[in-house]
Amino acid sequence: MELSDLLMDAAERADQDPYTLPLEKINIANPFLFARDIHGSWFKRLRDEAPVHLCPESFFGPYWSVTRYEDIIKVDTSHEIFSSEPAITIGDTQDTFPLPMFIAMDRPKHDEQRRVVSPVTGAENLRNFEPIIRERTIDVLENLPVGETFDWVERVSIELTTRMLATLFDFPFEERSKLTRWSDVATAIPGIGIIDSDEQRYEELMGCLAYFTELWNERVKLPVKSDLVSMLAHGEATRNMPPMEYLGNLVLLIVGGNDTTRSTMTASTLALHQHPEQFAKLVANPGLIDSMVAETIRWQTPLAHMRRLAKVDTELGGQQIKAGDKVIMWYVSGNRDERFFDNPDDFIIDRADVRKHLSFGFGIHRCMGNRLAELQLRVLWEEILKRYERIEVVGEPERTVSSFVHGFTAMPVRLHPLAQQQK
Repeated sequence: MELSDLLMDAAERADQDPYTLPLEKINIANPFLFARDIHGSWFKRLRDEAPVHLCPESFFGPYWSVTRYEDIIKVDTSHEIFSSEPAITIGDTQDTFPLPMFIAMDRPKHDEQRRVVSPVTGAENLRNFEPIIRERTIDVLENLPVGETFDWVERVSIELTTRMLATLFDFPFEERSKLTRWSDVATAIPGIGIIDSDEQRYEELMGCLAYFTELWNERVKLPVKSDLVSMLAHGEATRNMPPMEYLGNLVLLIVGGNDTTRSTMTASTLALHQHPEQFAKLVANPGLIDSMVAETIRWQTPLAHMRRLAKVDTELGGQQIKAGDKVIMWYVSGNRDERFFDNPDDFIIDRADVRKHLSFGFGIHRCMGNRLAELQLRVLWEEILKRYERIEVVGEPERTVSSFVHGFTAMPVRLHPLAQQQK
């Protein structure tokens, strides 16, 4: 079946009522479930009836879905049973376009490579980043149009995250849009508008490699600095990486620093529009910003899943998983698990234990940029509350067609400034 036919078939299947299907016919990885924001009922059925669920046939081959909170943590922390190699997404691209990256490696190589770049989001760097983030946030907000509709994703979410990425890589600022493009290309499904084919993806990402190879060659001749390229070029565990491993780690760091934060920036705006009582609570008590940010990260879950591969035969949730089986941890489902969270579908900014969401993962692969993402969101909302009475979402947001990146491609908004800002 051609890719266009597969996409058309997936789009049609997304319209089905999940409760009318036999369990074995449920393919929760259908990207159109997420693009249409209708995946919730599908996951609820699995959590209730088949929390460890085998999909025997799909475009991605057979795979197990793990949908409850506690089971996900078990998989995510059982490194002796479940491997991160060779990939973290449900799809298999390693045969046609292998991109090794440390998040898709096991110990010890994972730990060695991660240790090289983790200082970029250390406490000292975060303190240094905050005034830069605030200055740029103010610049972006002060240049937004008032009284007219514009795209929040393009003007705010993408702009702020791309500026931060450029800083992390010490990337030429005037060319920072390349980073956004490479991030989108790396995760896109061919045929839905971003790229037409895997061949195009390969060509564009090889352009990314060529560009970053020039930066590597410049920085390897200089003393090590605090940017990611310099760290990789000088790191004992990374300085002799093959080119495709360098590209794989670049893609990891670009996507990790872009898609997740930009999705959450948009989701926070949408959530507070949809829940005006929560926005009123935030206005009355700005001290709740940190809690609101964490709740947004749970409520949105910017990366829907992570994949593992069973190393040995094992039992999970009463199911027998064989060595070599593909196991998908659906963070987007675990964050809505009624067995762990009270009223999980509600957006509650002062929720108890708000930081116990799954979005950053657990164990050795826990997101190393989580504090930086939270910092960017905190600063954004501190500055928003100084300027706007509310941000009105004036149309349906457009969502990413993906079962991995759970995000937005556009969202029309209109700003309502505070009275003192109108003078």
